[in-house]
Amino acid sequence: MDQESIDQLKEALSFSPNNIPLRLHLADLLFKLKRFDESEIEFQEVLSFQAENTKAKFGLATIYFEKGNYSVCNVVLEELIQQKNASEEVYVLHMKALIEEKLFSDAINIYQEYQIEHPGFVNMDLEEKLKIHSSSSEADEMDISDLMGFMSKPDVNFSHVGGMDVVKKEIEMKIIFPLKHPEMYKAYGKKTGGGILLYGPPGCGKTFIAKATAGEVNAQFISVGLNDILDMWIGNSEKNLHEVFERARAYAPCVLFFDEIDALGASRSDMRQSAGRHLINQFLLELDGVESNNDGVLVLGATNSPWHLDPAFRRPGRFDRIIFVPPPDDTARESIFKLKLENKPLDKIDYSKIIKLTKEYSGADIEAIIDIAIESKLHESMKTGIPQPIQTKVILNAINKHFASTKEWFTQARNFALYANESGLYDDILKYLNIKK
Repeated sequence: MDQESIDQLKEALSFSPNNIPLRLHLADLLFKLKRFDESEIEFQEVLSFQAENTKAKFGLATIYFEKGNYSVCNVVLEELIQQKNASEEVYVLHMKALIEEKLFSDAINIYQEYQIEHPGFVNMDLEEKLKIHSSSSEADEMDISDLMGFMSKPDVNFSHVGGMDVVKKEIEMKIIFPLKHPEMYKAYGKKTGGGILLYGPPGCGKTFIAKATAGEVNAQFISVGLNDILDMWIGNSEKNLHEVFERARAYAPCVLFFDEIDALGASRSDMRQSAGRHLINQFLLELDGVESNNDGVLVLGATNSPWHLDPAFRRPGRFDRIIFVPPPDDTARESIFKLKLENKPLDKIDYSKIIKLTKEYSGADIEAIIDIAIESKLHESMKTGIPQPIQTKVILNAINKHFASTKEWFTQARNFALYANESGLYDDILKYLNIKK
């Protein structure tokens, strides 16, 4: 289709602007020519005449997808799905856009639900992107060693954790002391094991302190992520979760660590798909140990968004101890700086000055600062051919270029702590921010 033909269509529309089929035809042609901005205008024009025109809405969604605006694309597609009787292409594009947004669990749930309603539906491209097995009716048996990531005995303990004294004390009382003094706890009828939820801004050492906990009691450490559990086929995710707990029970004492646990245990009231609710119910069943003995299984969960976790997880016997992991304190930040600068060419470093300027900086932020400082010295070293030492002023310049990533998290957390904190769950956030109720 050449420009002359496009012009003829536009001229025809100038005489009949409300000709919906003709305008949709023009929008489709412009889309095929990858003239997305012009195509978008035509689809919007159709919607100005017919606000619920499904072809125009889907056309806009495809344009947003091609432009990389996946969140807006998903909003439009969700509207189409809510209207019922949405076509297969709507669902497929929705799943692809969710994958681009890294919302794999949502995409898997939608795939499962759509396949239940349309048993013959198979999309190999989606299955490949979602790391699904074959499209056979029965899932292959999974190797548990692949499923749960890895099992190890960490070579770090609390002596490697700078600062964080409040966090370490809580973990000692709940996890470490029961394992080191089992007779004392048995005298009071207390079991060893249980669950602790670590929450706080990203990059502040939640995973590291989980490993250090396992190292402190010389226990096995199993780290589990969302992708280790989720499976395409209905019922398999629950089975995978059960297998992970069974392995932990077999190797007790064992620290079972769930990173980003809110992805696995999101509030059931927020879920539209039944598959996700079934997985949460299985998780709660495993934590309760109704059918199995969890004695010696220490469950640690980490989340950046505790407000998205199903409240049932916080009942006694589950994650009954909720610990706020703040950005590293002065002592911890100095330890991190020294550790990250170890064995690098250094001038005399004024750590006290650096520490004063990095309040609220996470461990990940500190690593980014050092990377910036190293890059600037590498640039100088290339000119001289000799490694140039890192000075205090170079690190201070790097601090000015990288702001604390935790500020955005605290902006959101502050609202929950002030307005959704009836039980006092987030009092530690208010205390950290020096806010009085």
